[in-house]
Amino acid sequence: MKIQKRLASQVLDVSQKRVKFDTQRLADIKEAITKTDIRQLVSEKAITKVQEKGVSRGRARKIKTQKSKGLRKGPGSRQGKSTARLPRKESWMNKIRSQRKFLTELKEKQLISLKTYRNIYMKCKGGFFRSTRHIKLYLEEHKLFQKKETKQTDNKTEKETKTVKKTTKKTTNKTKK
Repeated sequence: MKIQKRLASQVLDVSQKRVKFDTQRLADIKEAITKTDIRQLVSEKAITKVQEKGVSRGRARKIKTQKSKGLRKGPGSRQGKSTARLPRKESWMNKIRSQRKFLTELKEKQLISLKTYRNIYMKCKGGFFRSTRHIKLYLEEHKLFQKKETKQTDNKTEKETKTVKKTTKKTTNKTKK
């Protein structure tokens, strides 16, 4: 049977350990001497090869799908510093861009004056604010928000005060003469 096993391993192109004989057809297998006889027995399924044992990829595929969803990113699976995962420069860029975008929106909506915009912009550049929420809190604390209606009324009062000043100047000049 050693010869038959060796021939079968050559025909099936596997190791002798993986060759399996059908226990009911052992008499036929003993008579097989040539490779053609073995091939015939293989086609009749008297001689088969045992399936190779391997590591299942099922669990690995499941983990991969979970990672694609953004799971399995907890502290236990992190290696290196936080700056290795998101560099300092990249986090700064994200923060400053969002802050500047927020400031330009406020300026375009005329919620802050140009002077306030410049002041806050430079503070952002210096890293004064942590986030856009921090900017909002700062503006509310220092009462730097402008209201459109109050701006218009302020302009009217300024005009009125200018006219009053002009008239008082004229009257004082006339009295002096």
